[in-house]
Amino acid sequence: MGTVLSTSATGRWLGRFEAMPPLAWLGLQVVALWPHWRWAAGRLVDGSDDPLGLAAVAVLLGWAAWHAQGLRGSARPGWWVAAGALTLLATVSQALAPPLAGALLAALALACGWRAIAPSGQATLPLAGLAVLSLPVISSLQFYAGFPLRLVTAQCSTWLLQLAGRAAERSGTAMVVDGQLVIVDAPCSGVQMVWMAYFCACTMALLGGLRERSFLRRLPAVGALVLSGNVLRNTVLVALESRGPLAEAWHQGIGLAVLAMVCAAVAMLMREADDAAPQ
Repeated sequence: MGTVLSTSATGRWLGRFEAMPPLAWLGLQVVALWPHWRWAAGRLVDGSDDPLGLAAVAVLLGWAAWHAQGLRGSARPGWWVAAGALTLLATVSQALAPPLAGALLAALALACGWRAIAPSGQATLPLAGLAVLSLPVISSLQFYAGFPLRLVTAQCSTWLLQLAGRAAERSGTAMVVDGQLVIVDAPCSGVQMVWMAYFCACTMALLGGLRERSFLRRLPAVGALVLSGNVLRNTVLVALESRGPLAEAWHQGIGLAVLAMVCAAVAMLMREADDAAPQ
């Protein structure tokens, strides 16, 4: 017993750390990553990005509150090491990488931190997906993926209109339909539809307890639904606009109707959880 007494101070400190509630450890990680959350909040406040990420934040907070009572008393070592490594990388990235890259690392670090103390049987990938979607990524997606999406959408819409017997040609991201020039602009790229579809996919998979492998297997179908929905929306709008100016209410109504159909289809896809993980 003499050796135990000689290291009692160290033992007491270790005991205090081990006795900390699981959420306290997660809170310390949140504080350590605070510069990234401040950057993300700044993007929303100054209008640089759409506030869609707040919906993902709400789902994550609600999920954490619902499962707070079932958290593990001791963290899973592997996930805890991953959380620490990603937290360190996110901190170092502030001097070496763009802010969004650091924020992505921070979001994944926090997801790993939660997974380290979460009850057994919870999926990790949908959680990580929501963590990434909680960030202000819309404007970046529009910058990097907007043009390719508009190009693909314009070409697919051109083919559909040609099959319907309309005189249609694509020129860049614009279309000439029955002699009328129609531009497929940035809002028609479908970036917001991409965000909404994957938000629905991650949320439904998380709530339904879908296994990782099944979730991954269904993700390509989510992408196909988004592309099909965006092409359908663009084709209908172009066909109508080629006959004359279209009121903004029609733009908004058709866009919301197609978005609702895509999100409903994604939800049904993720609800077919015949191999859902046990809760």
